[in-house]
Amino acid sequence: MGVCGAGKTTLMDVLAGRKTSGYIEGNITISGYPKKQETFARVSGYCEQNDIHSPNVTVYESLAFSSWLRLPANVDSSTRKMFIDEVMELVELSPLRDALVGLPGVSGSSTEQRKRLTIAVELVANPSIIFMDEPTSGLDARAA
Repeated sequence: MGVCGAGKTTLMDVLAGRKTSGYIEGNITISGYPKKQETFARVSGYCEQNDIHSPNVTVYESLAFSSWLRLPANVDSSTRKMFIDEVMELVELSPLRDALVGLPGVSGSSTEQRKRLTIAVELVANPSIIFMDEPTSGLDARAA
């Protein structure tokens, strides 16, 4: 938490290995071990500030696509489906399973639903650590 422009996003980008330009100095350790980006990328998730989703697919298809891209190849189809269903239940997206994501502010999912979908897309990858950049921006107090 901090004021606008304090560098919160930049810090998260550096920690997550997403910032490669500029001058970055120092060591990053996780539980006392040096961070190896190749390994870290497989065990971490990153929810960006802007919710970017394909508008022409359903909520379920968005999660299925993420799981096929990011879970290990030895995870079978039934396990993937079970995991997707659990994540959908966790973030309360089950009623929207077959709804099109749509375009923000035009059609489809609301801002709150899109935020939950962004989080769910990362959760189906089963990360050990997840970075969230302003996960409550654009939400009212109850939704946040």
